[in-house]
Parts: sequence; structure tokens; C-alpha cells
Amino acid sequence: MSVPVGGAALGACGLFCGLCPRFQSRAASRCLGCRRGQMHSYCGVYRCCVVRRGLASCAECAESPCPRLLRSLKVEEGLDGFMSHRPALANLARIREVGRDAYLAEQGARVVLVEELLSEWNDGRSATLYCTACTLLPPARVRPVLSRVRAGVSPAGTGPDAKTRAHAMREALLALAEEEGVSLVLRRRR
Repeated sequence: MSVPVGGAALGACGLFCGLCPRFQSRAASRCLGCRRGQMHSYCGVYRCCVVRRGLASCAECAESPCPRLLRSLKVEEGLDGFMSHRPALANLARIREVGRDAYLAEQGARVVLVEELLSEWNDGRSATLYCTACTLLPPARVRPVLSRVRAGVSPAGTGPDAKTRAHAMREALLALAEEEGVSLVLRRRR
């Protein structure tokens, strides 16, 4: 069972599908999310948490974080997937603290930002950065950056091309991330 926000759902592992670039994609390879798509068919965390135990997420499990969850999130390796795995354990702790509905409302604010960034500032190559920024940076800090860049750049179709507009937004988000001490680079195997 999941509570959708902006059409997205909370994964059993604590990742929020609405902040994933594959979920936000409009391509044929778009992921429908861990709960509505077929991703759960091979996810050991989903099978353990939802199918076997009947829980909505690992936040409800007394054994969390268990070795299966840590392995799935690649915690020991420090790696990410299509989206940043860094906040997953903190997300589960936040769900325990404020409850699932309040947590999903918080994620809704992040989804609104990422959808705004993608609709107004995407040059076809910025989705991962925008999703990562909205996942890892506080929405209260991202919103003023969005407003500031919007005020300094002409609206789409009336001024700079999409590439120039996206570059301005990427640079502003990277500067904010640096101020916050956060890397927006996904951690991948080399």
C-alpha cells in the first residue's frame, strides 16, 4: 500500500519515486515507481517488507535497517542507483518521527520543485541533477534559487535557448549545493 504524491509513491526502502529521474522521464523507458511498476518483482526489500510482512515501508519494521536493506541501498559501498540513495535511511527515520502522511507531504514539496525545474529549465540533459538537487537540498533553500534565476533569465521562448537557460539553473543549484556542503554527483562504480 502506498500513498501517492504527485503520482509518485514511497518505496519500501525509503526512497521516494517522485524524485527519481526515471520516474520523471517521459521516455518509453519511464519507470512507473516501485509500487506501480514492475520494479518490485525483483526487489528483495519490497518482497520482505510488503509481501512477507505486510508493511508499507521498512520504517515500520523493528529489524530495520537490516542487512537486506543496507545491501539493497549499497550503504557499505557508498553507491547510488538512478537516484541518490543517501537519504533513504534518514527518510525511514523521518517516517518514524512524523508519520507517513506528514513525510509524504514533505516529499510533495520536493516533487513540486522538481516538476517545476523539469518543465521550465530542462534541456534534455538536466533531469538527474534537478532530481538529485531536490532530493538532497532543503526545499526552502531551492525555492529562492529558482525564483532568483527565473528573475534573471528570460522566459522560455522569449530569450535564451533551453541550453543556456538550463546552464544558468544548473550553475545556481551547484552553487547552492556547495554552500550546503552537498555533492549533487551520483556515486557510481568506476
